Amino acid sequence: MELIIKFLPGFGVLALLFVFFKNSWVSKQEVGNEKMARIANNISDGAMSFLKAEYKILSIFVVAVSVLLFFKGQSEVGSNGMVAVSFIVGAICSALAGFIGMKVATKANVRTTNAARKSLGKALEVAFAGGSVMGLGVVGLGVLGLSSLFAIYSGQGWEITEVLNVLSGFSLGASSIALFARVGGGIYTKAADVGADLVGKVEAGIPEDHPLNPATIADNVGDNVGDVAGMGADLFESYVGSIIGTMVLGALIVTPKFDGLGAVYLPLALAAVGIVMSIIGTFFVRVKEGGSPHTALNLGEFGSAGLMLIASFFLIQGFIPEDVEGLPSGYMGVFYATITGLVAGLAVGKVTEYYTGTGTKPVNSIVKQSETGAATNIIAGLGVGMMSTAIPIILIAAAILVSHHFAGLYGIAIAAVGMLANTGIQLAVDAYGPISDNAGGIAEMAELPTEVRERTDKLDAVGNTTAAIGKGFAIASAALTALALFAAFMKTAGVNAIDVSQPKIMAGLLVGGMLPFVFSALSMNAVGRAAMAMIEEVRRQFRDIPALRAALDVMIKYDSDMSKASAADRKIFDKADGIAEYDKCVEISTTASIKEMVLPGVLAIVVPVAVGFIGGAEMLGGLLAGVTTCGVLMAIFQSNAGGAWDNAKKMIEEQGKKGTDAHKSAVVGDTVGDPFKDTSGPSLNILLKLMSVVALVIAPSIAMDSVELQTYGEGQKNEILKFELTVEENKEEKDKLRMMITNYNTHKGIIAKEIIFSEEKIESSSHQKSL
Repeated sequence: MELIIKFLPGFGVLALLFVFFKNSWVSKQEVGNEKMARIANNISDGAMSFLKAEYKILSIFVVAVSVLLFFKGQSEVGSNGMVAVSFIVGAICSALAGFIGMKVATKANVRTTNAARKSLGKALEVAFAGGSVMGLGVVGLGVLGLSSLFAIYSGQGWEITEVLNVLSGFSLGASSIALFARVGGGIYTKAADVGADLVGKVEAGIPEDHPLNPATIADNVGDNVGDVAGMGADLFESYVGSIIGTMVLGALIVTPKFDGLGAVYLPLALAAVGIVMSIIGTFFVRVKEGGSPHTALNLGEFGSAGLMLIASFFLIQGFIPEDVEGLPSGYMGVFYATITGLVAGLAVGKVTEYYTGTGTKPVNSIVKQSETGAATNIIAGLGVGMMSTAIPIILIAAAILVSHHFAGLYGIAIAAVGMLANTGIQLAVDAYGPISDNAGGIAEMAELPTEVRERTDKLDAVGNTTAAIGKGFAIASAALTALALFAAFMKTAGVNAIDVSQPKIMAGLLVGGMLPFVFSALSMNAVGRAAMAMIEEVRRQFRDIPALRAALDVMIKYDSDMSKASAADRKIFDKADGIAEYDKCVEISTTASIKEMVLPGVLAIVVPVAVGFIGGAEMLGGLLAGVTTCGVLMAIFQSNAGGAWDNAKKMIEEQGKKGTDAHKSAVVGDTVGDPFKDTSGPSLNILLKLMSVVALVIAPSIAMDSVELQTYGEGQKNEILKFELTVEENKEEKDKLRMMITNYNTHKGIIAKEIIFSEEKIESSSHQKSL
């Protein structure tokens, strides 16, 4: 186990070497014909121009916040200015993860299309290789960044609590970039999608991803910025957040080995070994022509999970003893908590698949109600989304109770780590989806043979399912990660319980419950405004560009089947090839998303800081409880309602009912659901975690002092104040007590940096005041 600790950064390097190898392999695959290459180049240019514009704005934000964090860290006990360095490194790693994923996704899409000209198996291999670059890039950067900083800070001679307070800045950097990436990417992709669907499909009656549609390139760019970079940043943030939250709680558990820090090192070790298991899992993903891509992906994912479960047992046994104070069930309790997290994550994913998958009872009900109009379609979708919250919430609640029973608050945190240990392959499967979707779009725009589109559609259909499972997994992990960070905040800030009978805490609870609704409204309205601009632009091009108008008339004449067209009409159609002004639509999405992402992002950071410093630690605790409760429910509701509407539309199309009134109703429902499932719903996952991380970072500044703790309420006195003043001459006992006291250090100086032990009392070196 000492070897694993020593080489923790090496596991991150291993993941990045695998990323380099896979990226090189994808780059060597054939692109296809000139038209395919031109389309792919347009998508790649659009994606990179968005990232450059986004990162330019975010760099200003990172510099400003890091300066504030430096002065905050320098001026308080139990932290220091290096928290700013942690923040910058976390932000860079998060941005780099998004960049790596985006770069390879825009390479892999056209190569997947070309591979689909040969076989389904080859196309899956290319698409999944692209996805695995994203997945392993995220975990590699996470483990490398966290373990390297932890090793550096631990060598400075600081108390473990100071090390972890400074390290929490890494999670704040990751969370901040993730929120902007998720919100900005979500606005981008849905503005383009809504414009392309409503004008292209409903008004003009042309197929999805048709080259005549001016918004089709922006739509395909959106798949990358929203579903690749956005999902990558989301899970990167969950990944590092769960590890840091567990490390903070682990500092309160003194183990006999590893300098008393076995419980602190365990989450890092689990994440590191998870990298190896994810890499092994990627080799299980293989499919032959006529085989099932879904089975191949499941084999890789579940095979990796099974191997991780076995490895987890031995890791936990090595780091946690059979009997240790703070963990009544010892290492077995921690192992059971880890299993609970993994099972809950997979179960929530499967429930999500049921409520959003094609052919299921909930989705069939939306299909049926589409026949009577858009209104009944929307009512049915809202009902499905609301009902879909029940089982996932019960599963998450059960996971919380079971993991707490076996290992206390540390058990809840380690359950989140267990759920996310296989993030490498989980994210690889998720990122494979938008790559396959893009591949299908390129096949359509390049007018490739129908068998190519059939193969990419088969991959895309599986991708929709894996994306739904991934969203469910992300929500479940967000809930447990937010709770782990919340518990870490309470320990650091000295809040023992959230007593809702106190007006201040109740007020915080209500404000917290309101925030997910305001946040969702801001992102929804942003999509609406951007989509309006997109719709007007697409209509303008159809109206004002003669060649485009003429080609559209030809398509309508032959009901989109150009194989029936005469030579003269075919000539008119071919004349419009590439004449649509795709760059105008890309520019609309980029400008709108960059402008609109700022307010929701700032809101998530400013509100907890304001509440914490104005209302105190207890009120901030109430705020976090409110935002976590309502945020998880809203995230499940919106993601599942949007997914169900999307697949209801696909089912109607598969039944050959394109262009019918039922199909038009389903397109309206799908359009309403687009910002639900791809903008506001997924962004709420990050909101929960970001607010908890912000609270954890400012906790040393607003921690309750000994006087506040005594007046907090009857029965709510802090466990330190109840501790016997006589301390036996026992080093472990003293170390534990010192750690507990240091956790309640405040900027007010009530408890000083140096704790002096005597046989009768514990004194502060600066105040000589008995606790």
